Amino acid sequence: MFAQFAGVSVWFAGNAVLGELTLVLELPPDALASITASVQLGFIFGTLVFAFFLIADRFRPSRVFGLCSLFGALFNAAVLLPGIAYEDLLLFRFLTGFCLAGIYPVGMKIAADWYQGGLGKALGYLVGALVLGTAFPHLSRFLLAELPWQRVMLLTSILSLFGGLAVSLLVPDGPYRKKALVPDLRALKIAFRNPSVSGAALGYFGHMWELYAFWTFLPLWLQTRFGNSPGISLQSFAVIGIGAIACVVGGHLSLRSGSKRVAAGMMWISGICCLLSPWAFQWSEGAFLLFMLIWGFAVVGDSPQFSALMARNAASEYKGSVLTFATAIGFGITILSINLLSRYSGPELPVYLFYLLAPGPFIGLLGLRRVAN
Repeated sequence: MFAQFAGVSVWFAGNAVLGELTLVLELPPDALASITASVQLGFIFGTLVFAFFLIADRFRPSRVFGLCSLFGALFNAAVLLPGIAYEDLLLFRFLTGFCLAGIYPVGMKIAADWYQGGLGKALGYLVGALVLGTAFPHLSRFLLAELPWQRVMLLTSILSLFGGLAVSLLVPDGPYRKKALVPDLRALKIAFRNPSVSGAALGYFGHMWELYAFWTFLPLWLQTRFGNSPGISLQSFAVIGIGAIACVVGGHLSLRSGSKRVAAGMMWISGICCLLSPWAFQWSEGAFLLFMLIWGFAVVGDSPQFSALMARNAASEYKGSVLTFATAIGFGITILSINLLSRYSGPELPVYLFYLLAPGPFIGLLGLRRVAN
């Protein structure tokens, strides 16, 4: 869990210091969407490369995780180089995203190699660690508000480095690992013909339409409601970070109720939050923040259960590549939703903006209907 938290802490590091980067590099108005999309594009390209060559199934997953954490740390810290231009910033964020393809999906593969029964619970803890890692740059920006923004980038890079070392040195191959010898794209095609795999994947795609756009625009959404203050970083951390609790709670519930039912419950809550968001914006500050915490809880609590459903129903020797390939498509969808919201946003976000996220949860619920459990 620590390694997953540490490895993905570089994901939103650029977003957490966007205000300072905007001043230093004179970034354009659409920099938030462009910086986030660069990481997502790098992640997508990386996951496609990993899936095509079956990297997580052919080589030791812990070694892949360790190397990607090392290079992710370096590319994340590279934005501190003197004289860096906006184009260089986008390139380094792209390369950071590419390395994350060897951390997040490979971490799920490692968990699936260690657990068969209770996989939903195991992935709940793992994705919970990912959520905390995603939220951590916002917390570090709040705690280090009086220090230069470069400290946030260095801190997340150091965390990523130590997380990779921990996995490489301390985590052996799991007892359920089966090694794939050669790339075979037919295996992926056969896997996705399984209604339970394709249905879980569709549910995951709907979930991803909402999740990263919500996380990306959350600080601006809070700023529109509460004004510009240092507390926005802490509030952003709280709303994103509470999703880690959701993943763990959902993981435990899946042992009793099943992954399908847990995922469906989270999606219903999240979809309703999308529809209520314009009215919630008119509530008191306390009620609005409570509403956002509920949304932050539900928006990611279904994620590990979709991964568990795909891994449980795919062939053992190809489950790593199934997870990686589905993740690549899911993150491609995040670019579309992030850019759609960016197109209709301004200095203050329209109160109806998050209506655009509502199709995601309800499409995801349709996908879940095809899943056996």
